[in-house]
Amino acid sequence: MVVGIGEALSVGCALAWAVGVILYRRLGEHLPPLALTFVKNSLVWVMLVISVLVVHGPAWPALTATQWFLTALSGVLGMALADVLYLRALNAIGAGAMGIIGNLYSPFVIALSFVFLGERFGPQQALGFGLVMAGVVLVGYRSPLKEQVPGQAKGMLLGAASIAVMAVAIVIVKRVLEESPLFWITLIRMSAALVVLGAVLAWRGELRSVVTGMSMLPWRLLLPAAFVGQYLSTLMWLGGYKFAPASVAAVLNESASAFIVLLAWLWLKEPVSRRAITGIALTLTGVTVMLI
Repeated sequence: MVVGIGEALSVGCALAWAVGVILYRRLGEHLPPLALTFVKNSLVWVMLVISVLVVHGPAWPALTATQWFLTALSGVLGMALADVLYLRALNAIGAGAMGIIGNLYSPFVIALSFVFLGERFGPQQALGFGLVMAGVVLVGYRSPLKEQVPGQAKGMLLGAASIAVMAVAIVIVKRVLEESPLFWITLIRMSAALVVLGAVLAWRGELRSVVTGMSMLPWRLLLPAAFVGQYLSTLMWLGGYKFAPASVAAVLNESASAFIVLLAWLWLKEPVSRRAITGIALTLTGVTVMLI
């Protein structure tokens, strides 16, 4: 396989996302998932506005009404709904377990790309797909997790749902990405997500408390989490899908699972069982088989 800019961005996204997951795990001790999602996305929105002005200037992008709609819908699904579900699951079952559940992402994207984008796998890629799925099944319900985490089943379902929503969000915007400026598409997605998140917080009567409580937030942790785990990872994530086939980008994103489990062990002192290590190895073997 020839590694181009799309493939490189997909691997870079995996590393940035892994760092972000560990930081968000610690931030979950200070903020509930909905409020955390709104605050970090607001920070990233400012970063994206600055980036768009620097790269493209004040001119609006030449998008059709359908492209605007699909981009906005992708943002609401992938950066609002999926984020909230993901952070709730992360708080419930931990970074290591979410790193494993995240392996469901590529199967979801591959299936959707097959149906809606016309992408196809050969026998070797199908074998790799099977290995990835086997790794997910092997480590998806570990005994140490069962002993240590109450509400494990609910947390795992929330995690799986968040990954499925992320997959839908990226597939529906794939064709728009291929034809449009990366920074603008990222900004539009983020803007749509923020509007929805702000409306939900206002409806629940929590928006004022989030705004007034921002001075008490752990900014030394929040700023790098937003920059690395959201700004950089989102740009590289979308860039990977812009310049590479969706199925290839999704598989390369799977390397995040290894980074997350390693960082969770080193940084958060989360236990890693032999079964989890075997499952990760099986998953990464599947990724390798698909790309050689």
